[in-house]
Amino acid sequence: MTGTTTNGGSSGDIGVGLVSVGWMGKLHSRAYQALGSVYPELGLRPRLVHAADTAADRVAYARDALGYARGSTDYRAVLADPDVDVVSICAPNVLHREIGVAAAEAGKHFWIEKPVGRDARETGEVAAAAHAAGVVTSIGFNYRHAPAVEHVRELVAQGALGRITNVRAVFFTGYAAEPKGALSWRFTRELAGSGALGDLLSHVVDLVSYLVGPIAEVSALTSTVYTERPVMPMGSATHFAVIEDGELGPVENDDYAAALVRFAPTSAGPGAVGTLEASRIIVGPQCGLGFELYGTDGSAAWNFERLNELRLCLGRGGPHQGYTTVLANPHLGDYARFQPGPGIAMGYDDLKVIEAKKFLLAVAGGERRNATVDDAHTVAQVIAAAEASAADRSWRAVPPVPGASFGHG
Repeated sequence: MTGTTTNGGSSGDIGVGLVSVGWMGKLHSRAYQALGSVYPELGLRPRLVHAADTAADRVAYARDALGYARGSTDYRAVLADPDVDVVSICAPNVLHREIGVAAAEAGKHFWIEKPVGRDARETGEVAAAAHAAGVVTSIGFNYRHAPAVEHVRELVAQGALGRITNVRAVFFTGYAAEPKGALSWRFTRELAGSGALGDLLSHVVDLVSYLVGPIAEVSALTSTVYTERPVMPMGSATHFAVIEDGELGPVENDDYAAALVRFAPTSAGPGAVGTLEASRIIVGPQCGLGFELYGTDGSAAWNFERLNELRLCLGRGGPHQGYTTVLANPHLGDYARFQPGPGIAMGYDDLKVIEAKKFLLAVAGGERRNATVDDAHTVAQVIAAAEASAADRSWRAVPPVPGASFGHG
């Protein structure tokens, strides 16, 4: 990366590499391209340098449509490119450990989608490689960047809700509700690891940990509702594809997961308790990630399907008891960067722009508010404890991860 750091930003260009030009890779690319117009004062100027994908048509798309200067069918060419300063890793889960470690060893800062590894061991190996190389990492926990979520985090940290006593949080989505939905890599343990547990509950764990603090103990259960699905060739479609009368193959991981959790104690008193759930086969919710936080002086509720709304109750008495619906507005998070006033909705893609900003600001030597590989390792430890608990029906302690940013003290 050329240039020097001034006012928390870089005075030079940042060369961007991309591994895997699927939906998420395209989204990362658009997020980088938006930074100059959304955050002009930071001096962050990403250049799309080199993209890799095993499919030649996707490589051509990266060059011709997204604007990458070069394209390759081997990700190693991206990591070896001296003009690449940062790498977005958007490949399937099975490749995350390999590519993450390789990126660190190549000295490239990287932004990687979750889960960083198929399990806590793989995630820990990526974290160890990143620490050894001294590279900046950022993780695709994009939901934490919603303005309403950032505002709730501030309220919790300020004590506006009192001591948090209990939490309910879910990620209910129907992307696999169709029984004839294709047997993509997400349903295979070797390629994905766990199912709803790692794919969806990991987002829930990150979100509540970001808001409340680290989870210390867990008791969980899982269920597989559809044990077979029609086989789909790798890379031929998305996990939303439906195949009629196809050859069936086994589903190797969970469709539903739930956990009772105990949060670590804080300086305010005993840790909160809560329930977390995730389902990929539920009928009704489409991207129903949401939380309810309850404290001794108030509560807050939010759901991604109503991204721009926050339900908030402050205080126990008075004439205005109960919830007030607060529309996202310029006082909340980075909302003003995208819209001028309440009632004009932000979207999913905007959250990725915020995530790209946090990543590159950390790379340039500015403040570090991005999710890190240590946060991802913490989440992976919770998921591992939940999976072990579901297997033997026990309570499991969650090993702490040094360096994680969760908690308010």
